[in-house]
Amino acid sequence: MQNTKTQDTLVGLFVVIGIAAICFMAFKISNLSSFSKQNVYTITARFENSGGLKIKSPVSIAGVRIGRVSKISVDKDSYESIVEMYINSQYKLPDDTTASIFTAGLLGEQYVSLEPGGSEEVINPNGVIDITQSAIVLEEMIGQFLFKDPVDN
Repeated sequence: MQNTKTQDTLVGLFVVIGIAAICFMAFKISNLSSFSKQNVYTITARFENSGGLKIKSPVSIAGVRIGRVSKISVDKDSYESIVEMYINSQYKLPDDTTASIFTAGLLGEQYVSLEPGGSEEVINPNGVIDITQSAIVLEEMIGQFLFKDPVDN
């Protein structure tokens, strides 16, 4: 059977639509297109270990995303991880809010979970969260379990 121009055009169109769909899914999965810098304020938190936290990782309260991680750096004096976060301006956090790094699922991405306190005062823009809990590193836990001294029980 001889190929016609119509068949070639349809196959080419099908391939282009398939590539466009794959690119669209990649952007959705990587969360590159879902957050803007408008109407946000910045807060920071210090962690002993930020684990696999990445820039653009979600920041959430009670499972609801309220922001994104904007920058991760290391303090040259204390060797702590400094995590800077953009928070939507509609959310005002009490100044006794705690920050923890959790993993979504067993092997999922890591995110910052905020737990608001009961204070009447709010964290100002460019404020700092003082109470933090570092990421749990799965490899360290497995190492502790495997190499635990059997005498200690």
